[in-house]
Amino acid sequence: MNAEINKFIEELTRVKSNSNFFNQYSYEVSVNSIRRNNLFLYLQQMINLKPRMLFVGEAPGYRGCRLTGVPFTSEYILLNGLEQLGLFGKSRGYRKTDEFEKLWKEATASIFWESVVRTLHIPLLWNAFPFHPFQVGNEQSNRKPTKIEITTGQEFLKELIRLFDIAIVVAVGNTAETTLKTIGIACQKVRHPSYGGKTMFINGINEAINTLS
Repeated sequence: MNAEINKFIEELTRVKSNSNFFNQYSYEVSVNSIRRNNLFLYLQQMINLKPRMLFVGEAPGYRGCRLTGVPFTSEYILLNGLEQLGLFGKSRGYRKTDEFEKLWKEATASIFWESVVRTLHIPLLWNAFPFHPFQVGNEQSNRKPTKIEITTGQEFLKELIRLFDIAIVVAVGNTAETTLKTIGIACQKVRHPSYGGKTMFINGINEAINTLS
């Protein structure tokens, strides 16, 4: 299985960054090697955990997966770990890059893991577009991925579902739901936590994970 993970990550590296999205796994930037390794460690941990459920977000945020290489995580979560779940942490080999001295947090990642820790069920995590889309001229920003970008992400999403033999897929927000429907994958949907959706997001996560019980 490690060979399949390496092949999956290698395919990610081949997508070239441009003026309004950044591929945090490519060989174009040397520190991306840390993010590739973080993703490898994460997928390796998930293989051992055998998740039945996949949560699909929209795209990496500039304070989250853009820095860590792992969907729905911030540097703070990645390095400190989630000991209740035995996931992440410096002791397990996860690292941050030296791009920023500050240890970044991200609201969506924090809200998501606060909810998941309570359930003790660990879902697999990915994004409809696996790279960081930003406003032209401002890499410290986020934007909704375009239809072309979403198309680029579809094959990675399908491959991940195949690799992990996922039984239940949950879309976080409209973009993820549309993407999954486009490629013929049935899904549940939860509200994205941004713009006042935190409570509905938390309730949606709890309801989705309860279906595993």
